[in-house]
Amino acid sequence: MKTIVITSQKGGSGKTMLAAHLAVEAERTGDAPVWLIDTDRQGTLSRWHERRAAETPQLGQVSFAQIKSGLEALDKKHNAAFCLIDTAPTISDQTASLVTYADLVVIPVRPSPSDLWAVAETVELVQAAGRPFLFVLTQAKSQASITAQAAAALSQHGRVAQAFIADRVAYAASMTGGNTAPELGAKSPAAEEVSALWKEIKSCFHEKVKSGRSPING
Repeated sequence: MKTIVITSQKGGSGKTMLAAHLAVEAERTGDAPVWLIDTDRQGTLSRWHERRAAETPQLGQVSFAQIKSGLEALDKKHNAAFCLIDTAPTISDQTASLVTYADLVVIPVRPSPSDLWAVAETVELVQAAGRPFLFVLTQAKSQASITAQAAAALSQHGRVAQAFIADRVAYAASMTGGNTAPELGAKSPAAEEVSALWKEIKSCFHEKVKSGRSPING
């Protein structure tokens, strides 16, 4: 099982949206079974899952205190292929502990000065744990110069996903009913973005990603 922790120092960067969309996409493409774990006290991912009609991806009822045994159970008892962990809006000791269990850390970043300024603490935490990480631009404007500038700035710290999540109403609107944007529009631009991003994330498990170690072992 591969564990992907989605974290960022900045609230509103799209962590929960990414967790839900990537997990559903993984199930759609056959990278199953996929499990989600919600460690954010706000419980947004859990509420999304409650509204969801489909049985997959599954949500693991795992407390932070049980995270180690919970991950082991998903791996050995449930034969999970991937587990995506959503984290709290701000970096904490809990986040630092969760990162140590990650095979890959996904760091969503909006292309704005405040988000770029806040990313350093997240990077330091992940690097201290020696875990591979990948930046993902969210709420991006495809033709805006600030998107390219943000990607260039982030690339000084580590790998930036070529696929980005654009600023689309469809992402938030779909989450309200327990769905994802691609499920409501299979041929939509959002579907193309999520598909491309999941493929790129999977490629990280076979390539070198900037971290305290190299490539992610299969």
